Formats: sequence, structure tokens, C-alpha cells
Amino acid sequence: MSAPEHIAEGETGYDRVLGFTIPERNGRGRVVRLGPVLEKILGAHDYPPPIKHVLAEALVVAALIGSLLKDDEGQLTMQAQTESGVVDLLVCDYRGGELRGYVRFDDQRLGMIGVNPSLYALFGQGYLAITFDMATTGQRYQGIVPLEGTSLAEACQNYFAQSEQVPTLIRVAVRSDAQGCVAGGLLVQHLAEGEEGRERLHVRLDHPEWEHLAALAGSIRHDELVDADLSLEALTWRLFHEEKEVRVETGRQLSRGCRCSVAHYAAVIGNFPEEDRAEMRDETGMIVVDCAFCSKQFQIEA
Repeated sequence: MSAPEHIAEGETGYDRVLGFTIPERNGRGRVVRLGPVLEKILGAHDYPPPIKHVLAEALVVAALIGSLLKDDEGQLTMQAQTESGVVDLLVCDYRGGELRGYVRFDDQRLGMIGVNPSLYALFGQGYLAITFDMATTGQRYQGIVPLEGTSLAEACQNYFAQSEQVPTLIRVAVRSDAQGCVAGGLLVQHLAEGEEGRERLHVRLDHPEWEHLAALAGSIRHDELVDADLSLEALTWRLFHEEKEVRVETGRQLSRGCRCSVAHYAAVIGNFPEEDRAEMRDETGMIVVDCAFCSKQFQIEA
């Protein structure tokens, strides 16, 4: 990898994933920056700033982890739930470069915890479920970890440590101002004793290769992750330019992926017994479905 230039004129630097590997250190990673796609997802609801921030962070993490899938039609779903938190439900997913997300929360209680609430203030004794649905094999894998730490990114690091035994570093930054919301993230992993695709013979957080990678990746700054004038290639070069070899691979362009449609909901409703469908109908005989992800209503003839 040679030294890259900054973003070319006419490019935005937003809404795409860049993958990279560092063969000599048995490391791999992803870097992503969200802009217009993030605005579109957040704009479906009138979220207050703290909820916008946590959903933006979740969407970045979903893009970072989801883009690790080798199954092009596979889906990553992240779902955070609580029993006593201000946030009742946070869900987002990634499939083939498509992102979507939604948060359900108690607006009254949110106003009582300040403008910059902690992860615990938002989720209480919550947990995070991370599910991989593999389209080609039909298999499903799920890991559940407590929502502990200072951020969703930290909770996801714990997921990889506990469920996957893969040393992982995740950094996420969110910037929101009068011009909109931008979010970026970096994920770096150590695949011990071999590159991607080979058996991992041991897992050690104190492995010299991993300590070296984590130190370099951990030097990333908040402003670098959200700087649209700094290309993802240039950002990767800044972190790892002293390595013998860094291989980069342009990942998918990202888009909002709400998959709601009349046909989809009609098929779902068709699986319910007639007595249940009768209870769903309004006075006109239609069934009205609200999509939480895109905030649209669909009228279904049942």
C-alpha cells in the first residue's frame, strides 16, 4: 500500500467500507464513515440528540461487523434490550451493504438523565444480542453480552472476546452539528497464528503482534474518524504505514436498507389465522402496518 491522497474533488468519503489486512501481524480490519445514509436513517424519527448519538454508534458498529461476513446475502442483527433502562429497544442490521436501525425509548425519563448520558443511564442492566444469519447455509449464530462499559463499541469488543475469542479493538466517533450527523469507526482484529481463513491456534490478548496492532489502532483520533476530507485509505495509511505490507480492499457502498413493502407485510399477515386478521382490520376493512425503521404506513388488504 503506497501513500494515498486525500479525497478527490467530487467524492464525499461517506457511506462505504474499506477492508484491510496486515499479513505480517496476522491482523485484519475495517474502517467506515457514514454521512447521508446515516442522516436518512436518523431522519425517519424525531430522535433527541442522545438517542441519535447511540443509534449512530450502533449503525457504525453494525457496518464494521457486518462487512466481515463472507456470505453476500448473510445478515448481521444487533439488538439491545433492557428491563429498566431509558432505552427499551435498540435494533439495527446489516445485509449486503444495506443498513437500517430503530430505537424505542422513554422520552420523559430521557429528559431526566441529562444531555450526555452514560451507557448505563440509557440501558440500565441491559444486554446486547449479536446474531449472524447465513443465507447460503441457513445457519444462525448468536452471542449475548451484558451492556457494560462506556459505549456500545466496548460492549461489542467484549462480545468478540467472550463469544468468538478473537482479540478485537473497535473505535467509533460521532459528530453532530447544524450541518448534520457524521459517524465513523475502526475495527481491528488479531487472527493468531495465521491470516484470515486459517485455524487460530491460540488466543492471547498479550500476544506481541496484537499488542503492537492495538497500540497503533488505538492512536486513532475522534476527529480523524469523522473527517470527510480524509479518505479511508489515507486514514489506514496514517495508522499502519510503518508495517511491511498493508493490503486494502474496497468494500461495499452503503445504503439505507429498509426492506418494508406491501408485498412483504401481506405475506407476513397471510400467515396469521383469519380470526387474528379480523382483529387487525380497521373500520374500512384494511390492516394498517407501521414500519418502525422508516416510519411509513402500509395499508394491507386482508
